[in-house]
Amino acid sequence: MNIFGIGLPEMAVIFTIALLVFGPKKLPEIGRSLGKAIRGFQDASRDFESEFKREAKQLEEAVASKPEPEKLAAAAPKENSTES
Repeated sequence: MNIFGIGLPEMAVIFTIALLVFGPKKLPEIGRSLGKAIRGFQDASRDFESEFKREAKQLEEAVASKPEPEKLAAAAPKENSTES
């Protein structure tokens, strides 16, 4: 078991220290709060990623649908420069 580069022995030491510092009654509340914070961060990250992808797709579609300047110049009526 390796979470964030922390193995099982390190997790046990961290849990023991947290248990001594906060006590057995506060530890579940702290864990719950930490879980909610992580879940909120994941949701915000997922929302940001989907918004970014949607905007990038719209930008690509806008660029793809825009006529190229060379085609516009070729399709435009040419002025007759011999008229005075």
